Formats: sequence, structure tokens, C-alpha cells
Amino acid sequence: MLSIQELRESLRLAEHLAHLSLTSGGDRDDVSHPQRGGETPKPYVPPKQLLLYLVRMGSFTSKPQVESEEDEDECVSIPEVAMDRQALLRWVRAPLAHLPPLLPHAYRPRPPALTPTKSSPASTPTRKVPGSFRVMQWNILAQALGTHADNFVKCPPAALQWNTRKYRILEEIITHQPHVVCLQEVDHYKVLEQVLAKLGYQGVFMPKPDSPCLYLPNNSGPDGCAIFWDNTKFKLVSKETRIVEVWHVQSNQVAILLILEERTSGKQLVVLTTHLKARQGALLSSLRNEQGKDLLAFLSEHRQIHPTIVCGDFNAEPSEPVYATMIDERTGLASAYALLHGGKEPPYSTWKVRGEQDCCHNIDYIFYTPLSLHVEGGLDVPTEDDLGPGRAPNLAYPSDHFSLVCDFTFLPNPDARTGNSSVETGSDKPPMLCHTGKSS
Repeated sequence: MLSIQELRESLRLAEHLAHLSLTSGGDRDDVSHPQRGGETPKPYVPPKQLLLYLVRMGSFTSKPQVESEEDEDECVSIPEVAMDRQALLRWVRAPLAHLPPLLPHAYRPRPPALTPTKSSPASTPTRKVPGSFRVMQWNILAQALGTHADNFVKCPPAALQWNTRKYRILEEIITHQPHVVCLQEVDHYKVLEQVLAKLGYQGVFMPKPDSPCLYLPNNSGPDGCAIFWDNTKFKLVSKETRIVEVWHVQSNQVAILLILEERTSGKQLVVLTTHLKARQGALLSSLRNEQGKDLLAFLSEHRQIHPTIVCGDFNAEPSEPVYATMIDERTGLASAYALLHGGKEPPYSTWKVRGEQDCCHNIDYIFYTPLSLHVEGGLDVPTEDDLGPGRAPNLAYPSDHFSLVCDFTFLPNPDARTGNSSVETGSDKPPMLCHTGKSS
């Protein structure tokens, strides 16, 4: 067992070695970057004891766990009668009537000829393309983390109350009518499941094995990832879950993979969601890249040749190795939001004030397979003016991350595909449906 001093020294050395590995290309599993002698340098792997600490870092492992409290959602009186979307929206908005309206999202159609375009003022257009479906990606902010760990100094206390946030979260989802909803930091799954069931959604939840929420007061249990799908649009074919590994060691991050089948066409869709390790620095960047490789290995086991969408909070800017790993040409994946923004990711997907720091980052993504799926458009994140100086969360928005929403259509089968599919990837060659390889 390492002492605190030994742990700090080990972390400093590991950070230095990880930085050297990153700058020498050791985190790129790519034969196009040969080093002296024709060999690609291997990424830095921390010692086993340090690795075991790193994969749990953030779970407050020096503290005892706190007993979960009785779930206050038990007191929520969910209407028993069947409700349409507008009626359910009125129900979730009633407790919010004294607050400002939900922050708007401008709609951004697919750029013609892949050139940038200005956003449309319409927030949620009617879907007119036959066979289109809508996907939402969103880190909704775990209640225990938001109230006891994240230090949102400019957020009004009322905006962090669960009795406000749960209705705002539901309002955001119901307003934008996604067919598939990928969520992270879910620590109140039951109420989401019960309310969304009124509109025909079904869901799957997977908690983190050692959730940091369990070490915080007033927690309602572990946080984790969830996927909901509109059961009138898709039916569930199969479900797989995984505790994400780093150099063959289980981490504290999880992934859910579903195969859904569109009821009208019989076409199948693979959907994977995850939430990678947080914190900055070369060592954690390397760790996230290994998590990305493990995700791709997991994906390659199950997706076969199905159209695929990977959503998540990757806790990594586009400059980090894991982003390049996810969109490597061998994965067949590309970023939907980069396509909508003329080849570059948006400037931010999360914007918060923590202590004295204004934290503005793009770390949430919707990846997809361009040879089998076509991006029709998507919703922009709220503007800086709409957010105001306190950023998010606030009384008009329940999370420090913004929902990403994209409309897709299925492309014809590979044997019958047109030039549309190759335009998005920049190549006529079909991708190799394999992962980028795991480091030993």
C-alpha cells in the first residue's frame, strides 16, 4: 500500500512519463507514425498499484460510503392515465411555472456540400424525411455531485434542487422528441423511467461499480449510464453491458450497447453510450485513450455491419488522443456535430463556473457510421447570451452539459449505396469493422 507521499511522487513521475509518451506519439496506435527502427512507441503504462488508484480516482476512496437516503421521487404523483406529449409537457412544466422558460436550441440543418451554414431559428422542426430518427446525447448531472461536489458558485441554490431539476430534465427530453436517448450521470433512473414510459419509452440503466455519489451526503444511490428508446419506433433486439477496462484492469466507467430494430423497415441500429474518466493531464488523457480502445473492442464484438451510433461524455477535447482513436478510419466512425459545423466540433458542450474558474469545453460527442447513416441536422447548444454570466446549471437549464440532438436517416445497404455515403467520410473505401487495438 502506497503512502500519501509515495502516491504523490508516483503521480508526478507518471504524469511526466505520460506526457513524454503523448508527445512522442506513443498514444497513437497507428502505423503511419513510425519511429526509429520502424517501431511505433508503446504508450506509457503506469505501475499496477498506481493504476488501481487511478481507475477509482474521483470516487472519494479515502472517505467511507454514505448510506443512500430514501428516494424522494417516491412522493412524485405521476399521472396514471394515458397522456400524449403535449399533456405530459404541461404536467412537467406546471411546477416550473414560476421560473424562466427552458433555454432554446437553434436547429442547424445539414450544410449543403459540407460547408458551414447559419442556424435556423426553429428549435425543433417537424421530421419530414421518411425513416428519419432522432438521437439525444446528454450528461444530465448527477444530483449528489451537483449539490455536494461540483462547486457551482454562481448557480442559484434553487436551480440545484431536485424538485426543480427533475422536471427540467424531463422537459428537455420531451420537448425535443428523441427516438433514442443516451444519458450519463443518472442517479434518479426510476422517475425518468416511469415518466417517459407515458410516451412509450423503454430504458436500460447500468450503475458505475464504485460511483462517487455513494460517498456524498443525501445521495440516492450510484450514478451511471442509461439508454431510452421510443418503443413505438424501435424494438429491442439485444443488450450488452461492460465495465470499461484500462490495460486489462476494470475501471469505474461503464458502457451500454443496444441493438434496436426499426419496426417499419426492419433495419437494425447499434447504439452505445458511455462516460469516460474525468480530470485533466497527460496521464488521465492516456487513460481515456485506453478506455476508448476498449470501447471499440467491445463495439466490434457486437455491431457486425449494422449502422452504429456511439454517444457519450468522453471528458476529452478534440485535441486528445481518444478523439482521434474514435474517428480513426479503421473504426468507420465520424462525428455528427463536426459534420454539421463544417468539419470542426462546436466550441463547447459544457460551460460552468467552478469556484473562480470559467470552465468551457467540448467533451460530449455523437459518433456515427457515415457509410450507413446520413445526418439530416441537429440542435445547437444554447448561446453564451442565453446562458448569462452564471453559465450552467441555472434556473432555465438543469445541467452543466448541454444536450446534443441529431436527426439521422438510414442509407441504402452497402451494395446499393450512392455517393452520399462517401461524401461524409471523404473516401469511397468501406471502413474496416475492427477496433484500433488494445495496448498490453
